[in-house]
Order: sequence, then structure tokens, then C-alpha cells
Amino acid sequence: MPGLVTGAVLVGVDAVLVSVEVDLLRRLPSVAIVGLPSPSVREAAERVRSAILASGFEFPRYRVVISLAPADLRKDGTGFDLPMALAILAASGVVDKARAARWCFAGELSLSGELRPVRGALSIACAARDGQFEGCVLPAANGAEGALVERLDVRTSHTLRDVVDFLNGSGDLPLAAHAAPLPDPDALDLRDVQGQLEARAALEVAAAGGHNLLFEGPPGCGKTMLAARLPGILPPLTHAEGLECTRIHSAAGLRRAESGLVTSRPFRAPHHSASAAAMVGGADLRPGEASLAHHGVLFLDEFPEFRRDVREALRAPLEDRKVVVSRVGGRVSFPASFALVAAANPCPCGYAGHPTRACMCSPSARMRYRGQLSGPIVDRIDLRVVLSPVEPAELFASKPGECSAAVRERVLHARARQHLRNGGRTNAAVAADEVVPLADPTEPALRHLVAHAEVAGTSARVSRRILRVARTVADLDGAARVEVQHVDRALTLRFDGEEEVVP
Repeated sequence: MPGLVTGAVLVGVDAVLVSVEVDLLRRLPSVAIVGLPSPSVREAAERVRSAILASGFEFPRYRVVISLAPADLRKDGTGFDLPMALAILAASGVVDKARAARWCFAGELSLSGELRPVRGALSIACAARDGQFEGCVLPAANGAEGALVERLDVRTSHTLRDVVDFLNGSGDLPLAAHAAPLPDPDALDLRDVQGQLEARAALEVAAAGGHNLLFEGPPGCGKTMLAARLPGILPPLTHAEGLECTRIHSAAGLRRAESGLVTSRPFRAPHHSASAAAMVGGADLRPGEASLAHHGVLFLDEFPEFRRDVREALRAPLEDRKVVVSRVGGRVSFPASFALVAAANPCPCGYAGHPTRACMCSPSARMRYRGQLSGPIVDRIDLRVVLSPVEPAELFASKPGECSAAVRERVLHARARQHLRNGGRTNAAVAADEVVPLADPTEPALRHLVAHAEVAGTSARVSRRILRVARTVADLDGAARVEVQHVDRALTLRFDGEEEVVP
């Protein structure tokens, strides 16, 4: 009778249960794996053979046929090593088939039979719980992730032999244990930023409402320094948000062994040479930088230097807060609700408009450089601040700026107001048809916004984004309705006294 156990394969950030069935045929000894396996799964045959022998068991002297169902789903990763080894031993009569069928397994095997960690352990454990399995067995290094899943018996093991003894009732496996939270790295504090009051105010508004932000200015004026301090004024992750971040980072293979829940908001800063696949996800259907920044900050320094296809790939995530990747290998959707902070120089040399240094770029070069920021991308950026170099006297002033803790307190109060009003969403995440009723502008404020839209010719998307920012400014002021001064402030933060950056 064939041996049957259950494993799982990652599809995006979710895991799909896979039945691993083994039959032993009286033919020349060999191993055949069917069911659309990837090269890494095909190579598992030799790892599994060595691991079984090293664990003290006999490898069947038959033709071993391993079927992975559903057969039309591509199987990838090394997490099938343990399920295949157990299915072979179950078919050989070494493992209790009935008990093995009630558990879900994942783990990579070394040639000596030791279990190594796999990516996506949290998603695999969630799939086992949803599949009504009795429990899930994971490598010991993945135990901290498995322990995050409630209402599931998660066990951990160091070796294949221990798993076999557990299934046969001759041994026990420890329960997965929660990991102690890792200490947060030293947070960067806004008190380190001297001057740049307008940029600091824009950063506070961006944090309070979840808005996208563009800093423009010459090199050394503090664009990167300000962006790196945005996570320090954001609210702490909730437990649900931490679970989402953990699943994404685990599916991408970025979690350290024995690390548990993500507790710090992600801050991703890819280099401008990054490809579109690295930004939103590639053919292997792993999450890209946009998804890795979920519930955090995506910082794109030298924004115009990113390839055009990379910048344009961010259009949908900035609007829909998710990434949909369609490739030959399948179609998956990744969450991508992040705050974009982009930084740009005013021209290729960086010194256009600098008070003391001359720009060496031609007018056509400056136009081409500024034209890299297309209209659709600029439409999706709520705040734009033009920075000037800080005066030396102000730079070396003894009086520090306001600290991040004080700013964060105001951000928390503003978020509490909008979450109560918006059903748990930030102002930036409010749907287009809900902006006006939730912002609740006064008649003079609405007329002021309409008058500006008619004169400036702004798009409907931009007008709604301005109203969202005005709502955030009102929340920071503790105002119940959006007033004229809030709309004025939103307009200032978006246009900064100049026209928008469009080609």
C-alpha cells in the first residue's frame, strides 16, 4: 500500500498543501519524482537516500515512485525532503502510516539526516492549521515561526530519526517555542537633524497619514538623513501587522534562523540599479522590495536614476497597495502597503538652484533629468518638499531639534483619530469615493480646493490626494473638519511654491 504524507509549497506568500505519495514497484532500483517538480525537488532524491541510510534505515531496493499532487502545480524548494523521506519509510512499513497522514511536514535534509530550516515556515504552519491537520513538524530552527500559529500543535525536530520515533510512538518531539523579541537596532532620532523645518513637518504629515513623499534638493542637504528617521516616528506594529510582515519576509527567505515575530517596521532602501523583478517580484514568484516594505517604508534614493520600467512598476502598488505578478510559473498577489519616500537631485550634477555652487548642466539636460519623473508617478506622490542646504551657523547650533519621541506622540494621536473615523485605515488608504465624506471639508475649504484645481488643472487623483493630506493636517491639529487653512497647508506641502515636476 502506498505511503502518504502531506507537505506544502509556497505560492507567493501563501502555502498550498501537497500530497506526497510513494509507491514501491518490483523493478530495477531507481527513484522517479512526478508532479511538476523543480530541479531542487528532483535533486532531493539523492539527499533523501543518504539521509535515510544515515538515520539507520534501509532504503527500498525497488523502483520508488514519488507523486506530488496536485500534479499541475509547480513544486519548488527544499521543504519536500522530509515529507518524501517519511512517505518512503511509510511505504516500506517503517513509519506508522495512519499517524503520518494526520500531520503536515516540512524540512530540508542533510546527507547525515539532520533537518535544516526552510523558508515560509509560518505560511506552511498556517496551511496545516487551515487544513485541519493534527499538527505540523518543522525543523528546530523554524520553531519560533511555527509557534506564532495559534490552534495548531507545532513540533520541532533536529533529525529525521527523531521524527520517525515520534510517529511510531517511541519518542516525543518538543513543542515549538516562542523566541524572545530581538532588540531593536538603535533608532535614528530626528534630534540629529538640524534645520530643515519644512522637511521635518512634511515627514510628520507623511507618518501621520501614511502619505508618499518626495524630497528634492542638492547633495548633502539631508534627504537620506530625514528619510531614514521616518520609521522612528511611525506607530509600532500591531500583532496582526507583525504576522503579515513575518510571512512576507519568511517567504522571501530573509528571516534569521530561530527568529520569531517581526516587531520593527521595515525600512527598505534598494539601490537605483535594482530591476523591476527585484522591485515587485520576479519569475520565481518571490516578494520584491515593494512587498518587503509592507507596513513600513520604501526609500528610493536618486529616484530619477532608477530605470523607467522600475519606476512605472510602482504605479499599481502605490494606488492599490498590492502587487500582482503574472509569470509563466503562475499568478500571485503580494501585499504592498508602504509609504514611499523618494529623493531626487534638481539636476544631473545636483547643484541647480544652489545658493553658492554653480550648476554645470545644460537646460536640456536639466529638462531630461526632471522629465524622468512621469506625470502618473508624480500624481501618486502626496507631498513634495524642496530642500536647501543648511546654513553653517544653523548646522553647528548647540540647540538640538525636536526628538522623534515627541513627534511620534502627535502621530499616534492623529492615527487614533483617523483609524476611528476611517475604520482602521490611514487617510492615504481611504478609497477615492470615500475621500470627501470622510474628510468632511467645510464649504469654504471645498470651494478653495475646487478653485485651485480649476486654475492649476490638477487631475482628479491629485485633487483627492490633496484633500487626504488636508485631512491629515486637520487630524494633527485636532480639528473635526477640514478648514481652509488645512487645504492651504496641503497645497504648500505638495507644490512647495512651484509647479509640479512633470515632463
